[in-house]
Amino acid sequence: MRSILPPQLDVHYTSDWDGPMDGASIAEGDLEGYGLFPTWQIESDNEFWRRPLKLGEIGCAVSHWLCWQRSLESSDHLFLYLEDDVELADGFLVKLNDILARLTAFDPQWDLLYLGRHSKAPDQPALPGIVRPGYSWCAHGYMLTRRGVEKVVGTRFDRDLMPVDEFLPALYVDHEREGIRQRYPKVLNAYAVDPSLVIDLPRSIWGTDTEDSAFIGR
Repeated sequence: MRSILPPQLDVHYTSDWDGPMDGASIAEGDLEGYGLFPTWQIESDNEFWRRPLKLGEIGCAVSHWLCWQRSLESSDHLFLYLEDDVELADGFLVKLNDILARLTAFDPQWDLLYLGRHSKAPDQPALPGIVRPGYSWCAHGYMLTRRGVEKVVGTRFDRDLMPVDEFLPALYVDHEREGIRQRYPKVLNAYAVDPSLVIDLPRSIWGTDTEDSAFIGR
């Protein structure tokens, strides 16, 4: 990440912080003060819903939660969150600054901007290169305004942790699962860039710290 991030960015690495970040190293007691989504495993055709949560998913969720909290400790008003298995598009910063300028002029009240994702439902056009996202997976590259971070932290996600991939879309579309809809109502004004500016490397190259981990309680 140090080799690919533009030097103009003020970067903070979660690996420099204390906390149960790595699912592979979470031990009993590390999650004291956190809670898990109580009815995650259900009967479903979705393979990720019909199995228990994994330690890697929880480590990832806690990492994002800590990033959001740290954001509010700063005086900044715009935040970029990147996972460590990404590549940036050529001309990333120039393209991003253009998108941010156009989006803010179009809708100054935006909260969430996906820079990369896997779309699972139709999008709605907004501006050239910017859409209103449908239900989408992945949180490897996204931005939040300060107001957006305040809304996310206000959900108290730390009390009912689940995969961030499912949590973020629940905050801007009607989630398919009733239990998630009830726990996490829509609060975010969301957009996405199209095509992506941040690409997650395939599992065949990078592997997956979330899937290649043990189930919770096993």
